[in-house]
Amino acid sequence: MNIREIVGLAPVIPVLTITDLEHAVPLARALCAGGLRVLEITLRTPVALAAIQAMRKDVPEAVVGVGTLTRAADFPAADRVGAQFGVTPGFTPELAAAARGARFPLLPGVMTPTELITARAAGFNILKLFPAEQAGGLGMLRALGGPFPDVLFCPTGGVTRASAADYLALANVVCVGGSWFAPRPMLESGDWAGIEALARDAAALIKR
Repeated sequence: MNIREIVGLAPVIPVLTITDLEHAVPLARALCAGGLRVLEITLRTPVALAAIQAMRKDVPEAVVGVGTLTRAADFPAADRVGAQFGVTPGFTPELAAAARGARFPLLPGVMTPTELITARAAGFNILKLFPAEQAGGLGMLRALGGPFPDVLFCPTGGVTRASAADYLALANVVCVGGSWFAPRPMLESGDWAGIEALARDAAALIKR
C-alpha cells in the first residue's frame, strides 16, 4: 500500500512507545479488534524493532509502521523487521535519500512552511504535522491550507480524544495520531479489553 491508502484506513493512528516486548502482540490485537489497524511503533526503546517484528508475525491484520526515524541507518533496520510504513519527526535531505531506498512508504514530519516546501519538492504531499499542538494546532493547519491546498496532514503530538474531532473536521487533515487509547496503567495491568474499548471509541471518529 502507498501512504495515502495507509492513512485512509482509520481516522486515528496509534502512536505507541513499547517498553515491554510482552505487551506488543496483545496490544496490537486489542487495537485491531477495536478498529485501529494502522500502528506506529516509535523507535524510542530498545525493544521497538522486536515489537514490530512480533506484531507483523502474530497480528497479520495490522499494518505496522515504524516511527521516530531520525537517521538514515534507521531505514534498513526497519526494513529488516518488516515495517510497512515509516514516520519521521522532521525532514532532511538525508532522510529523503534514505526513504528512496526503503521498501516502505514514508510519512514525513514537518513543523514549518519551509519544511513543508522541502518535503513537497521531494515528492511528498501527505505529511505529519509534529508536534501538532506546539506547532499551532488547528490554527496552523487552517493557515497552511491556503498556500498549500494540495497537501494533506496527519497531526500528531498533543492530540487528545477531546481535540481529535476538531482536527478531523479540517479539510486538509486525513487522520490524526494519538496514544490516549493505550494509557500506561492499562498496559501495565494487561487491561486489553479496556484498550479495545478505547480503540473502538477512537475508530468511531469520522471525517466531517
